[in-house]
Amino acid sequence: MIKRLRLHPKIVLLTLAFIIMPFLSQSQSLLNRTVNISANRQPVADILEIISNQANFYFSYNSNIIKKDSLVSIQAGNRTVRSALDQLFPAGFEFKESGNYIIIRRVPIKITLVTEQSQTNDNYYQVTGFVRDDQTGEKISDASVYEKQRLASAITNGNGFFKLKLKTRYATAALSVSKEFYNDTTVIIQPGFNQQVSITLSPATINGATVIIGPANRTAPDSIYINIPQPDSTDLLFLYKKMDSIRIQRTAMGKFLLSSRLKLQSINLGKFFTARPVQFSFTPGLSTNGKLNSQVVNNFSFNVLGGYSGGVNGFELGGLFNLDKKAVKYVQIGGLLNIVGGAMTGLQLGGLNNTVLDSVKGFQLGGIYNHVSGNMKGVQMAGLVNFTKLKTKGWQLAGIGNISARQINGVQMAGVFNYTKKLNGLQFGLINIADSSDGYSIGLINIIFKGYHKLALYANEVTPYNAAFKTGNHKLYSILLAGAKTGDEKAFGFGYGLGTKIAFNKTLGMNMELSSQYLYLGTWDHINLLNRAAAHLELSLGKFLTIYAGPAFSGFYSNQAEGIPGYLFPIPPTQYKTFKLGNEWSGWFGWNAGIHIF
Repeated sequence: MIKRLRLHPKIVLLTLAFIIMPFLSQSQSLLNRTVNISANRQPVADILEIISNQANFYFSYNSNIIKKDSLVSIQAGNRTVRSALDQLFPAGFEFKESGNYIIIRRVPIKITLVTEQSQTNDNYYQVTGFVRDDQTGEKISDASVYEKQRLASAITNGNGFFKLKLKTRYATAALSVSKEFYNDTTVIIQPGFNQQVSITLSPATINGATVIIGPANRTAPDSIYINIPQPDSTDLLFLYKKMDSIRIQRTAMGKFLLSSRLKLQSINLGKFFTARPVQFSFTPGLSTNGKLNSQVVNNFSFNVLGGYSGGVNGFELGGLFNLDKKAVKYVQIGGLLNIVGGAMTGLQLGGLNNTVLDSVKGFQLGGIYNHVSGNMKGVQMAGLVNFTKLKTKGWQLAGIGNISARQINGVQMAGVFNYTKKLNGLQFGLINIADSSDGYSIGLINIIFKGYHKLALYANEVTPYNAAFKTGNHKLYSILLAGAKTGDEKAFGFGYGLGTKIAFNKTLGMNMELSSQYLYLGTWDHINLLNRAAAHLELSLGKFLTIYAGPAFSGFYSNQAEGIPGYLFPIPPTQYKTFKLGNEWSGWFGWNAGIHIF
């Protein structure tokens, strides 16, 4: 008989307490967790390390407001983390929880916004003042102060001072202040009064919300804060700032054409953009939109010498250059150059150069060079070189060279060279290079790194000693060839050809080739061209050796009537029956036989 085990209620409660207590302590507020600590004139960093180890969390603070080597004392005994921190930092500090962090900050400085005010009878009124850090009280230089609706702006000097002039005819006004690594602040002011104000900015702190970046997100956040725990249990705050808004000024021409003031505005005002129907600029700093034109997307933009806009949604014309931070649609014309930080859709014409730091859909025409940092879909034409960093779908046409770094689905035509990693289409140029190819390369030298490469050693009825290098892919490969006949009847030849391979199985295949070569028969005064169409079967004897043989038809053009002593004449040897194909043309059937190496 089995006896039932009875547990005393107190034992059950005690057991549950031991099970539940760890979970309760984990869910407890960080500031309310209990620590046991005693210290006499110890560095504050050491005491914070002891607290963080006992309570199992991290501290984060700005080293400018806490001196880690400061000596402090704390009485022995159990106390909450909040109580311990109140003893360590008696006044002027606050403690904020964020995840598994306690952030130690100074209590924000409270400054009266309007310090002086007087009414004006003019059409304008002035707003002056200072911008300060609300944690340290320090004056902030190079901060952007601006009125969004009127596009009036100023930048604080080395003492944090600014001066702004606004029109009295507007019934409302608000000043916005932006500075890199600070949270934006907007304050309402009273229009029609000359006034002096003091504005504080709070440093950017850890964002408690979880940031998820994935396929569902169409755009990344402007900035992401990443916590990097340190060995001393403190925390470094690393800021990744999205750089879209300052792509232009990081280019060589952006550095050259833009003033330091405009560059500061771009950094500070990365999140602020507005729209206007039309703007006129003389230079990037002189615009009907004022000094904030770089934050304005215009429908129509006209730049006498050059302009720096937020973007265009219509038409832009520049006497010398156009610079745009964001996307441009639908027509952009620059006398010398265009630089677009976002995507370009439509027609882009640049006298010398077009640079798009995102993708292009449309037609891009540059006198010298076109550059696309993303994908290109459409037609790209340049006097010298086209470059696409990712994929091209369409046409690239250039006087010297085309580069579509990742892939081309379409046509590359250039006077000298074409390059792509993956070819799906046609390359036509003197030199064509691809890593892999499902298309066709037509040129003097075609190099497909993961393609068809053969060294052929062979003989035929005219020259018994021949060598040819074949490169491309199985669909189409180029042939560089040379041959010779020695002895009493010499002949030397060199030429070019194209071929294709048909594979029946792993060991048996067929090659069909067209070639043309010049024959030197003792003099350069005459033209002797041997043109051949050959078809031969090939048998693979292993990975690096193939034998082949087959018939060939030759069409020979020659304006040489008599032979040179010591050189072969006539062509072909007399045992081959020839027939006339026209004036100075003859034809016959011959053969090819040889080996392929590789």
